Amino acid sequence: MTPDQLMEAQELKKSIREQAHANRKAQTDKEELSQKICETFACLPEFSAAGTVMVYIDVRTEVRTRQNLPALLKSGKRIVVPYCVDKELELFLLDDMDELAIGMYKILEPKNELRELAAKRIDVKELDLIMVPGVAFDRRGARMGHGFGYYDKLLEHARADAPLVALAFECQLFPEIPTQAHDVFMDKIVTEQAIYPGKGR
Repeated sequence: MTPDQLMEAQELKKSIREQAHANRKAQTDKEELSQKICETFACLPEFSAAGTVMVYIDVRTEVRTRQNLPALLKSGKRIVVPYCVDKELELFLLDDMDELAIGMYKILEPKNELRELAAKRIDVKELDLIMVPGVAFDRRGARMGHGFGYYDKLLEHARADAPLVALAFECQLFPEIPTQAHDVFMDKIVTEQAIYPGKGR
């Protein structure tokens, strides 16, 4: 990619990110649609086949997952949630909603005193299925995050056979997201209307 093309792609990404944020903010019935999306996720064959599942906890206007966590905890799967430390995502084995508390930036995350417990720390290689948030997607499975690269770093170390399933509202889908060689594609994107098969890794 030439410097000009790179700059053009960055500009396009910026405008898509802004548009996606606006679309998501304006989305009505978020609770209801999120419930539908989360239920579809739990019915996927990838979920049935997985023993250890990573589930993100929603922030701001993302597809809401927290109301579905209690049901997932009863599913017989090991449920893992990510949290951020020094710009890296760490993984926590969640057994009970009481292990979460409101932390910095009003984000629901594992309680500080539990994070260092050996039994609670999970290695990314243990994940059989990874639920991925994002700001914008296209139907090939290309994903755009907030631009901090937290998930990119985590997904680099995930097992190649662990499916990546993104949750999104239909309003977050765009005709095409600009990608670079290192970008990771989702295996599936679940919206309130459909399940889109992505290119995967």
